[in-house]
Amino acid sequence: MRFICATIVFHLVSTQIAYANDVMLLRLHGSNTIGAELGPELVKSWLYHKGYTDIRVKRIKSEEIEISARDLNGDKKLVEIHSHGSSTGFKSLKNGVADIGMSSRPIKSKENNSLKKFGDMTSESSEFVVGLDGIAVIVNKSNTISEIDKETINKVFSGKITQWSQLNERLSGKINVYARDKKSGTYDTFKALVLGKKTPLISTAKRYESNAELSDDVSKDIHGIGFVGLPYVRKSKALAVAEQGTLAKVPKSFDIATEDYALARRLYLYSANTGSNNAIKSFIDFSLSKKGQDVVGETGFISQNPRSQIVDLNSGFPEEYLNLTKQSERLSINFRFKKGTTMLDNKSKRDVKRLVDYVSKSENNSKKVMLFGFSESSESLPVFALDLSVYRVDWVSDLLVRKGIDPVSVRGYGDAIPVASNEDAGGRHKNRRVEVWLK
Repeated sequence: MRFICATIVFHLVSTQIAYANDVMLLRLHGSNTIGAELGPELVKSWLYHKGYTDIRVKRIKSEEIEISARDLNGDKKLVEIHSHGSSTGFKSLKNGVADIGMSSRPIKSKENNSLKKFGDMTSESSEFVVGLDGIAVIVNKSNTISEIDKETINKVFSGKITQWSQLNERLSGKINVYARDKKSGTYDTFKALVLGKKTPLISTAKRYESNAELSDDVSKDIHGIGFVGLPYVRKSKALAVAEQGTLAKVPKSFDIATEDYALARRLYLYSANTGSNNAIKSFIDFSLSKKGQDVVGETGFISQNPRSQIVDLNSGFPEEYLNLTKQSERLSINFRFKKGTTMLDNKSKRDVKRLVDYVSKSENNSKKVMLFGFSESSESLPVFALDLSVYRVDWVSDLLVRKGIDPVSVRGYGDAIPVASNEDAGGRHKNRRVEVWLK
């Protein structure tokens, strides 16, 4: 992992030291996926770019650290990071002991209701996507299987399949299941995407608070299988994952950036006080900026800074779509929508500016933008699915035209090319999209 600047001193000690007149700038509580590495790296980079010096990290206890720094006056400032799981972040916000909640899954309705005194935590002013991640299904490197579908993952982690021979006749032995603990947003996301509400995790699963420890133990167990955030694959092997109607994909950065990978997910920061606390707003603004997103990429997660590449397409896709995208590059940005509407979600609202900035660069301003809109099968009658996809792509096109970008191709294809299963809410959200291509 790259450090931000060689002149910064990061010091890690194991004992707690009390400082007189210390001022707490920020308190971040919640997701271990974010808090273990990404959160500290973002905080250190933010402090450095704000002109702070003597930046040090102190471990308080397991999954809790304190970062100290000196401001321009030489006064010591502190940032607290507690990483005990996404649900704990929302509890800390409710109890007033955290300024920012870190979560590796969207806030639940029950949690949002518990914080209603702060307003709607799903609003654009309170919910921030800080980066993207893919949940990787991992096995020991000596395991010969290379891909698995979501239905099979469900059966393995629920205990309906217990022997490796049930997956591959050449394998033998009992399957040992490894999983994150109940407080983990990674587990919540895995349960939502794979197990569903009614299917429990197998009772014999070994549970972990830490992604890294789980992955390291799977890497030592020839009969092990588990799931972790993408940066924590480490010495294990990530399997390609397929879902209904899609090809199996290994979790790669571009497919996670577009959220086309079956187990892609968003990483969130939540706060209700961005208008009243300058430090909160400053840190979140930095985290969402290009520099902050560079840090996201450097820590192994997926940055939201746009990039483009040539992608392979299925020959069964609509002929017009294939012809228009031939010899073109797809952008890593997808605009996504609330069900049955042309309303962009919070991430997409911020992605408009990212797209405009990207296309306006001198090396890209000769490229032409193409937009392709899609719906999902359950949000409207089939006869209206095409219309809804057209309305969406027209809406994005109008937004870009107002900002000086005039797309050369604007098409809607209804629910013709799903990138995820329509059997769950997460998959349906992925299918409600407008793709961006450059030619």
